[in-house]
Amino acid sequence: MTDAKVGQEGAARNRIAGGVNPWLDWTSRVAIVIVYGGSALIGAASIHRLPLGSVDNLLMIAASIANVLFLGLVALTTITRLIPTMKSKGVEMRVSALLGAFPTVALAFLPKAELGPIWSALSTTLILVGISLSIVVLRWLGKSFSILPEARRLVTEGPYRVVRHPLYLCEGIALVGVTLQVLSPLAVLIAIVVAMIQCRRMINEERILRLAFPEYDVYAAATPFLIPAGLIPARLGRRAHQAGPELSTKAIDPHA
Repeated sequence: MTDAKVGQEGAARNRIAGGVNPWLDWTSRVAIVIVYGGSALIGAASIHRLPLGSVDNLLMIAASIANVLFLGLVALTTITRLIPTMKSKGVEMRVSALLGAFPTVALAFLPKAELGPIWSALSTTLILVGISLSIVVLRWLGKSFSILPEARRLVTEGPYRVVRHPLYLCEGIALVGVTLQVLSPLAVLIAIVVAMIQCRRMINEERILRLAFPEYDVYAAATPFLIPAGLIPARLGRRAHQAGPELSTKAIDPHA
């Protein structure tokens, strides 16, 4: 490695990554616990008002319970998570993370679409499956969980052997379900914007992970970015697999 290359990497590290302020770290933890814990309590208090009488209603109750469990788990995990070894310090990284933290809030204010029983059950099932899988991934991620781009401990096993960003994949499944329930041109537009923000979050997170963990490049070379191998045509899969490393590397190296 040349001195010039070392200098470029050091400049990149200083530009997008910063040290850890314990006071700010705990302040952010408290804020996350209040927001997610409060949302979990509000959701739990409203479950008993959901109607019964159909399969779709029962699925919606199950999805609501899963959502409460997920929100509560986020709050609990935030309290017990590890202190980050590296944090992002760019404004764009933090704004993207905060905008993407509540991806379905805007959709919740749209009027429900008139769906037939099959489509209604499908949308609710997608929400239930997406949230339930998110709980599994979050439990596996454990003390490495964060909302902002931060490095704690590199997780490469379990769901992270399938794709590099399984939590975003599961949240995407739930997002499709929510979009179907309020299906309209505006809902589709919001969902597309949310997906773009989430993609940006994934790239930003990889920027930090590549700086904090030299072994991340080896892991990324062997693991798909977002879509599991075999679910899309091989040619598209290879292109998607290569896109993540290329984008995050270009974001780090201004000369790439």
